[in-house]
Amino acid sequence: MRWVLYIDIDAFYVSCELRDRPDLVGRAVIVGPDPSKGPTRGVVLSASYEARAFGVRSAMPVGEAGRRCPEAVWIAADFPKYGRAAEEVRARLALRFDEVVPLSIDEAAVRLEAPDADAAGTVALEVQSDLRESLRLPASIGVATSRAVGKIASDRAKPGGVVVVRPESVAAFLAPLPTRSIPGVGPKTEARLASFGIVTIGDLAKGLPLAARREFGDSGRYFIRLARGEELVEGPDVLGPRSRSSDRTFETDVSDPREVEVAIDRLARELAESLAKERLRYQTVAVGVRWEDFSRTTRARTLTGAAEGSERLSATARRLFEELWSAEAAGRQRKVRTVSVHTERFRPATDRQRTLDSFDGPGPPVK
Repeated sequence: MRWVLYIDIDAFYVSCELRDRPDLVGRAVIVGPDPSKGPTRGVVLSASYEARAFGVRSAMPVGEAGRRCPEAVWIAADFPKYGRAAEEVRARLALRFDEVVPLSIDEAAVRLEAPDADAAGTVALEVQSDLRESLRLPASIGVATSRAVGKIASDRAKPGGVVVVRPESVAAFLAPLPTRSIPGVGPKTEARLASFGIVTIGDLAKGLPLAARREFGDSGRYFIRLARGEELVEGPDVLGPRSRSSDRTFETDVSDPREVEVAIDRLARELAESLAKERLRYQTVAVGVRWEDFSRTTRARTLTGAAEGSERLSATARRLFEELWSAEAAGRQRKVRTVSVHTERFRPATDRQRTLDSFDGPGPPVK
């Protein structure tokens, strides 16, 4: 049978730092700007599980994290170090697997041919042990016959566990989990599903009411297939990237939409260049805004065909931001703290594009 091992390094930035500072193992450690050093607009980048016990979470403002966990040890981020560690993980996996696909700096997926779930689980334990012993990095691993279920399993395995989901047990494994467990379902989508009475993945397995089917479209159909355990074997691009994004946090909160649009153009160019290097076309574009009160709003659109290049990406992203800004201008008129441009639903750039892109209304939401 063909299996997917979904490998997620636990508390990645913190784990990288603990390799250099073993004296801090077992203590509350936070990677991010130290709030005691003066005013900062920074957020928590990573927190050890000891710090998480105090309610500290990634993306939390550091001031709040400092109040929740006053005894934490703060470490400034060292992104070159984290990049090197990610390469070490991928290189280590490549010694054993023919194809290693990085899905983020701290996550990767590999394919495995194994006769049964027990054999696949044994390999996962060996991989986990090897990463811990050779690189001193702890990992949680999900094992399943599809990447989506493998990702969910890796989340359930945290910290430091291995969860194997047998094909015949997928539906039972997923049923009690909240809809937020599904990759791509964020707080907004979770709330929208809940408004239709859909709280767990098991609720999804029963189907969506007509109004919800109209609202969620292709995403809703995918959610239902996954919830019913039907998404067991995926095609050859199973290990491809789920999404790519780029963001900017302004030095001071911005009230001029033109300044935000300039930033969006730059982010779109950077993102388009990155996708071109990976030879990927995108079909879904999203723009996210974190407002001055730290709340976040996202709007997405799925094009009728895969696109490439910065011009179309920038135009779509600016249009989405204009819609967000218009809605905000009619209400609270908050300033913008951070803006991000996000893409997903990729196709290889070698594919022929059969349709022209058009802006025919919002597509399925993205996180």
